[in-house]
Amino acid sequence: MSIKYIKDNVLVIADTHLPFEKKGYLDFCYETKQKKRCGKVVHIGDMVDLHALSYHEHDPDGWSPEDEMKATDKHLSEWFKAFPEVYLCRGNHDSLVDRKGKTAGLPKRCFQQFRKIWNLPNKWRDDFVWEFNGVIYEHGNKCGKNAALDLAYENRQSTVSGHTHSYAGVQWTANEKDCLFGMGVGCGIDRHAYAFEYGKKFKKKPIIGCGVVSDRGNEAQFIKMKL
Repeated sequence: MSIKYIKDNVLVIADTHLPFEKKGYLDFCYETKQKKRCGKVVHIGDMVDLHALSYHEHDPDGWSPEDEMKATDKHLSEWFKAFPEVYLCRGNHDSLVDRKGKTAGLPKRCFQQFRKIWNLPNKWRDDFVWEFNGVIYEHGNKCGKNAALDLAYENRQSTVSGHTHSYAGVQWTANEKDCLFGMGVGCGIDRHAYAFEYGKKFKKKPIIGCGVVSDRGNEAQFIKMKL
């Protein structure tokens, strides 16, 4: 029996940092899309990790940039199959190639476009911010438990964001004029991967899950993946 999707229900895939995503996270997101009958899919950003290009210390025993990108391609192919149409919010890790170019003093013409680097399908649209039914979707650059709500205040409208791996959930704020939410969707990473060695001693650990926005942008739910 085919599933009748609701076009205004939005599945929000959290930071995946391919190829270092949590095993089973793709299946979890796909099953959530079906259960919640989501007719639209947003990836909140940091689709790829690019650990080998990081400005932070990276593992000298890890992959070279080329090897990491080849591994990422393999993982991406599975995501392309499972989700043929996606609205991608480009995150800070996704922008590492351009950022490295600026550091080296190279103009943009020296580099391929982001979507060409990763061979994004035509129905994978990429931009930094998307808006559907009055809800803004962006990767964000804020950290902490109130990161998404802070963005909602700044945007003056309901906002879904990623970036903050160790906090997730929905917070609401209301006044006489309106009622807004900020939803952080956690992440979909494997915290034991060498790319996340920096967080080994952190007390707060990543929360694995995804988000769903429904009722034409009036309702939001964070769904935690059972580990």
